[in-house]
Amino acid sequence: MKAAVCYEFGKPLVIEDVTLSGPGDRDVKVHLAATAVCHSDIHDWKGELPGGLPFVGGHESAGYVEKTGAGVTSVKAGDPVVVSLLVSCGKCYYCAAGLPHLCEHRFDPPPQPRVHNKKGQSLELKGNIGGFAEYAVVDESQVVKVPKDMPLEQAALLACGVITGFGGVVNRAKVRPFQSVVVMGVGGVGINAIQGAAYVGAHPVIAVDVLDSRLKMAMDFGATHAVNGKREDAADAIKKLTGGRGAEFVFVTVGSVAAIKQGFTFTALRGTMVLIGLPKYTDQFSFSPLDLIPTEKNIIGGFMGATNLKIDIP
Repeated sequence: MKAAVCYEFGKPLVIEDVTLSGPGDRDVKVHLAATAVCHSDIHDWKGELPGGLPFVGGHESAGYVEKTGAGVTSVKAGDPVVVSLLVSCGKCYYCAAGLPHLCEHRFDPPPQPRVHNKKGQSLELKGNIGGFAEYAVVDESQVVKVPKDMPLEQAALLACGVITGFGGVVNRAKVRPFQSVVVMGVGGVGINAIQGAAYVGAHPVIAVDVLDSRLKMAMDFGATHAVNGKREDAADAIKKLTGGRGAEFVFVTVGSVAAIKQGFTFTALRGTMVLIGLPKYTDQFSFSPLDLIPTEKNIIGGFMGATNLKIDIP
């Protein structure tokens, strides 16, 4: 099969023939029809996230099941499926607690490398998928059947961007009706966080970005207010829209330490800032205990929308 391989950080991907092994007993081979490009893929390509070279990127895909291992029961050949990076064993503490996105084995590589180039060199597969290729072999837990009439270019977005944003609001933060929400960054994840906030009945739902085109889209997806951070002071605008208090929930979907620090100023007393966007793995930020203790503010992470694939996607 052909795959787009990264041999040097920041350099053009090399499209070449590679060999794919498997599937094993619990594996599913998928003929990929679509793979979305996430900002994390750009981080990977630049060498800004953990991992080595060479690798095949792509971790939110959709396609048709080509073949299954003997132990696979949830899908069969011909089924249209979403393919996500969320590997879960179904047996560990977190899986048993209903938190398969936190599975203790979620980042484990496959027992044996699945893809090799013509030189016999093994290729790392981002998200245990390597979606920038014609086929992928993945664990059964990573695939979910979708309706046959669903366009697979749209279905691929469910594998990461949609569930990360929507689930970050609904599952991780558990926002309730009439609670105030700010979403920083109206990209693929942010737009779905806005959709999630509208779904649960949050109010106001304030979108913050620097592009009017994105802010217009945010309003179409359920935002009640849009703030262009280039043209106005976002902190002042948010305070005016929240009775001077700030927002009860602030979702930082931008992978930026500066955005995190700014988001903290948008957060109300006892409010919660949810970090969703991935910065570079070398980035760090700090807060004084006095920023947290007297304000009772919360800072939490949100990974993949706290999603249970088998429940949330179908």
